[in-house]
Amino acid sequence: MEIKKLIAAILICNLAGIVGSVFTASSVGTWYQTINKPGFTPPGWVFAPAWTTLYILMGVSMYLIWIRGLQTPGVKTSLVIFSSQLLLNTIWSILFFGLRNPFYAFVEIIFLWILIVASIVSFYRIDRRAAILLIPYILWVSFAAYLNYSVWQLNI
Repeated sequence: MEIKKLIAAILICNLAGIVGSVFTASSVGTWYQTINKPGFTPPGWVFAPAWTTLYILMGVSMYLIWIRGLQTPGVKTSLVIFSSQLLLNTIWSILFFGLRNPFYAFVEIIFLWILIVASIVSFYRIDRRAAILLIPYILWVSFAAYLNYSVWQLNI
């Protein structure tokens, strides 16, 4: 096991969450409390442990691909796709909470979802375990997309 790469991969993924949380924290106690939300909105305390778990799983998944070596066919492309979805993950928080714009966030989360699926497919070709570790993430983002859509619709 290449422990330094494992730690780096987990930290990179969690850094995306930390950057996003800067924008989330500024709105979650103010604007977010005032908007209409659907009845299936999870309680606020669910989000931090859910996302922390997902970022750790994402980091382990990324690590499993990274340790195959950048010379291995498909690894560089897979890591670019994965990095792109990680960037979109962060941008979603900026759009939804920072700009307080559920519509832009919803449009963006569709592209995020597509890139997560692309990451799963590309990772599957290299290491099936890495792809499987992303399944909870795509499920959560699918739910988040529906929640985002509902918030947008309730606040038009």
